[in-house]
Amino acid sequence: MSANTDLQLYGYYRSSAAYRVRIALALKQLDCKQLPVNLLKGDQKQESYLQVNPQGLVPTLATAEGTITQSLAIIEYLEETHPKSPVLPSKAIDRAHVRSMAYQIAMEIHPLNNPKVTQFLMAEMDASEAEKLRWYHHWINVGFTALERRLTLSSSNGRFCFGDAVSLADICLIPQVYNALRFDCPLQGYPTIGAIYDHCQMLPAFAVASPKAQPDYPSE
Repeated sequence: MSANTDLQLYGYYRSSAAYRVRIALALKQLDCKQLPVNLLKGDQKQESYLQVNPQGLVPTLATAEGTITQSLAIIEYLEETHPKSPVLPSKAIDRAHVRSMAYQIAMEIHPLNNPKVTQFLMAEMDASEAEKLRWYHHWINVGFTALERRLTLSSSNGRFCFGDAVSLADICLIPQVYNALRFDCPLQGYPTIGAIYDHCQMLPAFAVASPKAQPDYPSE
């Protein structure tokens, strides 16, 4: 990767949103200083971090031009400032299709299974661990069923969500599948999603961005 001391990424190894940004940085061969924010210990609620990101969320990317929050906005910024290894196609209609799939994952599936939601279910709605998992599995099933159908109709090659190269859609999909597997979601009904996940996992950029490869990943 090319050294770039102007980039600092606040993240958490298991955050799917931070995972997306790490993939994009790796694809574009951009190095950055990682600044772990331990969500389990409440680092995101500390005033020092709220001064960086008022939402108290990760990721946050600090650049020489300013600080950016929200993973998709960060990736779009990287796409515009570092166009090498593009994650969006050249044609407007193709970019729209890729963004649509990415938004389907990041805005329709991910928010319903965010820890903030599942923690609220347990703390305020008296949901049990089993009920929390039922909630998680239900919304993954709803989201992945629609996405699998879409990938089938668009004749995905089983390597990428769109076309013959990594796109923003894949960047969003792989962290979502990682989380689904972590919560033991049955994925046998989504063969195309599974094939894309397996293929992308073999690519170097996805490997170095994986949770296990991060400096804040807990030691065994």
